Amino acid sequence: MRRHRAVFLLCACLLAGVAPLSLARHAQALESGQSTTETLTLVVSGAPHALEVEVARDEAMRERGLMYRRYLPENRGMLFDFGHEQSVMMWMKNTYIPLDMIFISRHGKVTHIEANTEPLSEAIISSQGPAFAVLEVNAGVAAKLGLKPGDLVQHSLFGK
Repeated sequence: MRRHRAVFLLCACLLAGVAPLSLARHAQALESGQSTTETLTLVVSGAPHALEVEVARDEAMRERGLMYRRYLPENRGMLFDFGHEQSVMMWMKNTYIPLDMIFISRHGKVTHIEANTEPLSEAIISSQGPAFAVLEVNAGVAAKLGLKPGDLVQHSLFGK
């Protein structure tokens, strides 16, 4: 069974034009629960709130995102790095966990929050303006923290 999964993954990578090794490592990390995380801090009304995030820096990771996961631990998330500010369109296809999507500028300012997105929906979720990155966290986190547009996100990805 494991060999069949590896062959399928290799074929899928080759068909998609994705480097098989990077996607295979990512899939293995997801299955084992040992994916690499980095610290990100949300600064809300001057108070810091640290999260551990996986960073999706390449196309394969951005495409997969949090799809197929059934659980996201508290204080965890995924940060999508788009490399430059642009209009961003996301969806929840194959995503089982309701999420808050936090759209962020190049300088780490929250520009838009799409709260409590609907699992498995193919409805397009827009950044409603240029975004450099998107932070996905469990649904309700933004409201619980009082996060709003204009608040700051601190991570090495954002300019100082």
